[in-house]
Amino acid sequence: MIASLGWRLLLAVPVLLLATLVLFVVLRVLPADVAAMALAPGATETEIAAMRAALGLDWLLPVQYVIWLGQMLSGEWGLSAQLGVPVARLVGTALPATLELAALALVVCGVLGFCGGLLLFALRRLGGQREGRAALAETGTALMMAVPALLWALLLVLVFALAWPVVPVGGRLAPGLAWPTGTGFLLVDALAAGDAALFGSALGHLVLPAVALGLAFAPPVMRVLGAALAEAHRAPFVDQARLRGLSGAQLLWGQALPLAAVPALAALGRQFVLLLGGAAVVEAVCGYPGLGRLLVEAVRAADLPVLQAAGLAFAAVTVLAQAVVEGVCRGLAPQVRA
Repeated sequence: MIASLGWRLLLAVPVLLLATLVLFVVLRVLPADVAAMALAPGATETEIAAMRAALGLDWLLPVQYVIWLGQMLSGEWGLSAQLGVPVARLVGTALPATLELAALALVVCGVLGFCGGLLLFALRRLGGQREGRAALAETGTALMMAVPALLWALLLVLVFALAWPVVPVGGRLAPGLAWPTGTGFLLVDALAAGDAALFGSALGHLVLPAVALGLAFAPPVMRVLGAALAEAHRAPFVDQARLRGLSGAQLLWGQALPLAAVPALAALGRQFVLLLGGAAVVEAVCGYPGLGRLLVEAVRAADLPVLQAAGLAFAAVTVLAQAVVEGVCRGLAPQVRA
């Protein structure tokens, strides 16, 4: 598995370079002055000309790309044109928030996918009078797949934050709580500090966006696990175990589930990559200050320094996550293609 993971990480390098090239081209074809976008509103012509020279905009596009890539890789991201603070600080604060949200959403997605997959399998196995319930469960998962994360987030905010305010929205901590020093991952920092109030507040602000993402991306995992369990239950070694007198629970948990877990884990890994993309709109709806919300605000304000740095960070995390998922899945079971 280590060799497979290493190979996938190596292949991620050219993919990441291609992503930087796409980001550079997109930013250069925008119908706006890149130098003016990199400065605060009201900049003079002299300042714009100086910025054009600093960005190398007078050079050919390949040379501009090399200069731009060098600045991005060296961390020379400049100041936010809108806020006037270092872009590295903004991205360094938002990135852990998004990763923490995606990790918790993956847990929600895994729990829902596991429980839903078992339910689908059980209803299929019952047959007879329960066939209508199995069809109803299949229809339910199809309807869940049709609802995007944006609508789940809107519904949860309307119900549990506005109509029945039991879960907080907006920010990462309740007002009055001191921001801890450490990794930037609030749950980890709160546990390290042994602060229960801080941990509870950070977890509470993660609940709505994490559940919204989990509900949106769990249905494919449910279907994969349900189908894999049904196929594993028909395997010859399961029939042999049944002849040896094993109970239905022993067949499920000891024989079928370990075999069905591999494709289900592969599906869950693929959903994690999609979770990162879905986090952008969910963060904006829930007011969660992550990387996706930072990107949305940068686009709205035409803040080029933040836009290119956050876009590059988002692309890097997505490409690396995809590489890790594929490497782990191929290492666990080469027949699974993630």
